[in-house]
Amino acid sequence: MRTHAEHTAAWQAQSLLLGYPEHDLLNHRPLLHRIAASQPAPIGHPLQQFLDHLDTTPPLALAADYVATFDHRKKCSLYLTYYAYGDTRKRGMALLRFKHAYQTSGMRLDDSELPDHLAVVLEFAATGDAAVGQRLLTEHRAGLELLRLALHQDTSPWASVLDSVSATLPPLVGRDHEAVARLAAQGPPEEDVGLAPFAPPEYMPVHPGARL
Repeated sequence: MRTHAEHTAAWQAQSLLLGYPEHDLLNHRPLLHRIAASQPAPIGHPLQQFLDHLDTTPPLALAADYVATFDHRKKCSLYLTYYAYGDTRKRGMALLRFKHAYQTSGMRLDDSELPDHLAVVLEFAATGDAAVGQRLLTEHRAGLELLRLALHQDTSPWASVLDSVSATLPPLVGRDHEAVARLAAQGPPEEDVGLAPFAPPEYMPVHPGARL
């Protein structure tokens, strides 16, 4: 079994590929190809599939597809706590747990991004604390699986990146399968009518693409 440290290069590559596709991403393509080639097939082959798409897709088309996929479809949200808690108070507490984990490990999160964005969590796992990062990902395994399935259903090229992420995590077990089925059937929970917002504004910045 591979150790946490052996997954860090894959997590860094996945983080870059799941962030908003800015121009700098194109400059990283040679490195990303090398990382994909160095990984075991279940991790590296899906990364290579996405990189082949990246190599042949105009940047503006890639950016438009990213926005249409992740910003306009709730079922493809990159915010991990959304799947378990929806827009409820409990999600606010879950966000604080992510932020506390980063602070405890000595990492400072850019205030322009929520701490549960998958690209941010992967970057933390790659460059911060690999064991804690993997634990955070594993705790939200059901949401990750639901996102992976939704991307495959939409034939999104980013489904390959989620396949690669899943390959770095423990296999789904019975309880995880039950959670995925429940989320697929019921969707994220909703807040009761009349309750206040689930987190103070200072913990709820918006916009994708920031980095640690």
